[in-house]
Amino acid sequence: MARAGRTANPEGRMALTGHLREFKRRFYIAGAALVVAAIGGFFLAAPVLHLLSAPLDELRAQGLDVELNITNVTQAFDVQMRIGFMLGIIISSPIWIWQLLAFVVPALRTVERRYVFGFIGAAVPLFIGGCATGWFILPRIIRLFVGFAPDGFTAFLGAQDYWDFSFKLVFAVGVAYVLPVVVVFLSFAGVLSGKAILAGWRWAVLGATLFGAFVTPAGEVLSMFVIAVPMVVLYFAAAGVALIVDRRRAKRDAALAAAGPTAGATA
Repeated sequence: MARAGRTANPEGRMALTGHLREFKRRFYIAGAALVVAAIGGFFLAAPVLHLLSAPLDELRAQGLDVELNITNVTQAFDVQMRIGFMLGIIISSPIWIWQLLAFVVPALRTVERRYVFGFIGAAVPLFIGGCATGWFILPRIIRLFVGFAPDGFTAFLGAQDYWDFSFKLVFAVGVAYVLPVVVVFLSFAGVLSGKAILAGWRWAVLGATLFGAFVTPAGEVLSMFVIAVPMVVLYFAAAGVALIVDRRRAKRDAALAAAGPTAGATA
């Protein structure tokens, strides 16, 4: 049946209704995976929150009174739901990312497919590395801010606010580390040239420094450099990749121009 269908439709095109059915099917699969993973994440929420609150134990050991608190009747449930949902997104990410790729990739050419998988393959470890960096600096930032509490005072921290702050910090650094992949993608798409990317290095350094200062305020210089330096290195690596892409594109265009209009029409 599949062979006959391919013979009748050699380009493998699908009607709009077929695309909608395929999208709905893959959406349901991704959604079911997210729901199942979120339910599992709900039961992991308490140990995750205890793990995130480890810096508070260090502050107590230093003699500072600090407590993580539930401030209203429904907040304990709300916090576990939030953590469970975010863990569900992370745990189910291989499934929903694959469903997205499986829907898009058949419409791409072989070279474009390699690019897509290459970008995904680069973005995932960079995102994980960025999250790990955010996790590394999180205790420093918490100690810094909570440490401003005067002697004799007790710092009462809302569990929901504490989770939101911790997650946003870790996630923001993870996303920041993926930005060089976006720069390379724009280079492949012909939107940015390698020279243009390299020419903007001063703005990149300034932006990385400001971002590091923003997520690690109050002058925590070491944590700021832990974030900013890898971002700058990744930016220059992206510029180098873009320059290589530009060089290969120029050679290909020169070869096509040398071959003449007949070869271009044939291609």
